[in-house]
Amino acid sequence: MSRTIRPLTEADHPLLEQFLYGAVFQPPGTEPIPYEVIFQPEVHLYIDRFDPQNTPGDLASVAEQDGVIIGIAWTRVIPAFGHIDAETPELAISVLPEYRNQGVGADLMAHLFAQLRAKGYTHTSLAVQKANPACRFYQRLGYEIVKDKDEEWLMRKELY
Repeated sequence: MSRTIRPLTEADHPLLEQFLYGAVFQPPGTEPIPYEVIFQPEVHLYIDRFDPQNTPGDLASVAEQDGVIIGIAWTRVIPAFGHIDAETPELAISVLPEYRNQGVGADLMAHLFAQLRAKGYTHTSLAVQKANPACRFYQRLGYEIVKDKDEEWLMRKELY
């Protein structure tokens, strides 16, 4: 088993749609959300015209294991759920269910944080539903709650 973490390539772009769907929180024991949810404008914004070569804030890290992409973490400066300001890239992450709780997410985030620092970013943000177990993961990585909304938190991490 060989796992690598690397920047997203042009060849990986078609996978963003699948991983965006995986990033949508679905509470355990509920009916799966229809795949079409990712085409709603406020959701599709996370991948629409994603272009790390030409768009500031568009950065992504990919986890690949034995030739299979098993996770992607990416950022964008967009007016979406986790938006703070025009200088703060918002983070999204998705790891295939069978690879969760194996350190993949932490490795992806560390790689992505390094990319953000190299581009001069000083912090990143995200929105997470309070019922999502990933809240604890984000807090362990240094994200702090900056706004308490009804069912979600807006979180920010300083990239020292």
